[in-house]
Amino acid sequence: MIDYNRLSQEYARHRRVHPGVLRNLLERGEVGETSDVLEVGCGTANYLAAIVSATGCRAWGIDPSEEMLARAGEKAVPATFRRGWAEGLDFPDAAFDLVYSVDVIHHVQGRAQYFAEAFRVLRPGGRVCTVTDSEEVIRARVPLSRYFPETVEAELRRYPKSAEVLKWMRDVGFRDAGEGLEEFPYGLESSQAYREKAFSSLHLISEEAWRRGVDLLERDLRSGPVACVSRYSVFWGRK
Repeated sequence: MIDYNRLSQEYARHRRVHPGVLRNLLERGEVGETSDVLEVGCGTANYLAAIVSATGCRAWGIDPSEEMLARAGEKAVPATFRRGWAEGLDFPDAAFDLVYSVDVIHHVQGRAQYFAEAFRVLRPGGRVCTVTDSEEVIRARVPLSRYFPETVEAELRRYPKSAEVLKWMRDVGFRDAGEGLEEFPYGLESSQAYREKAFSSLHLISEEAWRRGVDLLERDLRSGPVACVSRYSVFWGRK
């Protein structure tokens, strides 16, 4: 089992906001100064900090990891952070205009229950957004799937399929449920995040496979930046 309290420093140091995902959240989520926004599984609060900075909205973030929340608090974001779980959102009915999660749904045990809870705490017309990885995204990851191919099967075992996500959303009553794709090409210049295992999938493979991947990545980096594309599947629904 991965200890996310121990990973909090690596997440704070290496994880970054995906520009396309942030734009999607702001625009499709229709976030403004008077919006009430909840991030489920906020981690170190990169996305919540960016959303508050861009809009001045009222914001809440929950996460099971106390250390992740401590790192979030260090950002001095004008938001309320508390320990909590997706399956039981400790908020009143109809409290939010947007409930979202980024790269979290594969950690949630009761996924259908989470969507039922998201529906409950959203106001009529409010939106839910789940940012995750589809099977196609997992298989095409660069650099993860290229240099650490052993992560592919491990990830496919823990990530839900797109059809499942859409079914959970529709079953609890979300309208206009659909899936989109966000892509962000970039040049990777350092292996540090992979050497420090700042991605949870690297904790699911053997030490031998991890070391081999790091060696291959660093070999290629000696010739210059490695061309990468960060992709996410983005699911939206409206109450």
